[in-house]
Amino acid sequence: MTLKPSDGADSKLEWIKSSYSSDDGPSCVEVAATASTTVHVRDSKNPNGPRLALTPATWATFLPYASGN
Repeated sequence: MTLKPSDGADSKLEWIKSSYSSDDGPSCVEVAATASTTVHVRDSKNPNGPRLALTPATWATFLPYASGN
């Protein structure tokens, strides 16, 4: 896992906002997957800030922990 500042170089990423985020409520996280098999995670309140870059295996291992399942 790496922590990488979002510098706009990956402008082709399609970010998906968490279903827990809404226009009326608190912001949460956004996720984008790349063709190079990397999953990027960022704070939706700070889209130009740092982000995590994870392998798909690491992301799959993390999801049950994050969702509480």
